[in-house]
Amino acid sequence: MHRLALISAATYGRNTPRTRGSNHGTAFATTFNGWDEEKAKAFGGTFVRSGRKLEGARVVKVWDPDQEAARALADTCGIETVATSANDACTGVDAVLLIDDGSGAQWKYAEHPLRKNVPVFCDKPLAMTAREAEAIAKLSRETKTPFMSCSSLRFVPDIVKLRSELPQLGAVHLASAACGNELVYYGIHALSMIYAVLGRGCVSAMNVGQPGANLVRLRFENHRDVMLIVGEKEWMRAGYQVNLYGEKGWRSVQPDLKDLYSYLLEAFLDLIETGQERVPIEEEVELIAALEAGALSLKLGREVMLSEVLAP
Repeated sequence: MHRLALISAATYGRNTPRTRGSNHGTAFATTFNGWDEEKAKAFGGTFVRSGRKLEGARVVKVWDPDQEAARALADTCGIETVATSANDACTGVDAVLLIDDGSGAQWKYAEHPLRKNVPVFCDKPLAMTAREAEAIAKLSRETKTPFMSCSSLRFVPDIVKLRSELPQLGAVHLASAACGNELVYYGIHALSMIYAVLGRGCVSAMNVGQPGANLVRLRFENHRDVMLIVGEKEWMRAGYQVNLYGEKGWRSVQPDLKDLYSYLLEAFLDLIETGQERVPIEEEVELIAALEAGALSLKLGREVMLSEVLAP
């Protein structure tokens, strides 16, 4: 039984003060530990109940800067220990999960466990800039510590199935993906579907949209162009879609998000057990670089090469 720790898991605040509850933190905790329904009703904040339980691992430690919220999550999900610090949460466990807490900087909690050779999952986005993402990726390689970071949409059954159907479509030179909200922080979900199905190799970005309504042409080294459409709530409703236009056929998918976190966590457990990387960290760095280049392109009004946002 793998012993897990959740870090920054009980509160959330995206450009606002953090409040009790966390979509990812509670979903991850309930996926492994289940929950007490009466205590969940009294939790007093966002509480996501996982519909699919994973065996073989259990959350035994949790830390959050709001210790009262951490104790409430621990009590609701049967987590044995509320750690006094993020570093303390990394002791006596087999792996740590750094939860999306709204900051876009959860990667900062990765340095300590990586240097202690404790496997790490870093929730999306890996970082808000390519250079930050590249630095933590480099540390994971230097310490030879298993490390994974990605969007949960990579592993939902509809996207896995779409990848298996590629031979039926022939060569895919054109594709698009769409989702709602901010380009880097949420656009990672849309672009992750493309990377999960078609692979890496982005070299440049050209954003021909406008603030809040991004239309980003991503050019790949294999003569593929991808249109990434990411609009904030004033422009479009939230959702996810991917479209592939192949020489032999087309596919359009709006993925079913049921139990999406459990498939992601299953992939991380596989990394812990086998050492097999389902998402090489360098690929995730490239993905962040593509999103950052897309944002910079809109600001500068020109095509931006990924090499411009990556470290020299």
